[in-house]
Amino acid sequence: MRRFKQGAALAVATVAALAGTFAAGSPAMAASSPVAACGGGSYHVIDKHDLGKATVYLLYNGTTNCVVTWKDSPNSTFVLAEVLKRGGNLLTDSGNYSTYAGPVKVSARGECIAWGGIYGSTQWGSPWSHCG
Repeated sequence: MRRFKQGAALAVATVAALAGTFAAGSPAMAASSPVAACGGGSYHVIDKHDLGKATVYLLYNGTTNCVVTWKDSPNSTFVLAEVLKRGGNLLTDSGNYSTYAGPVKVSARGECIAWGGIYGSTQWGSPWSHCG
């Protein structure tokens, strides 16, 4: 009987540990807007481009540019957000996300950036812009 109780206790402890692991690995709640996706605060939309069923947003907070590609309605279509500072590395986030791709951020005060996004097979990228 004692062996059964120890085995049962071990099984319960294992299940509890695994449940905690899965709960900790659960995705965070999605942001409610492009501003919230970038972290809220002083971010504001300075430019955007319509992709048909999604919009690529460029936000800025005085030092950092943030790009989010936001879907008009939740679905599993591939989506991508990207930003590039002149002379820097291309930063991207992509996947079959439900609501949006991003945020991708680059600190580029006083420097030119290129930014863009993809929704399904529709893609768009800016020329060098927002150089101030």
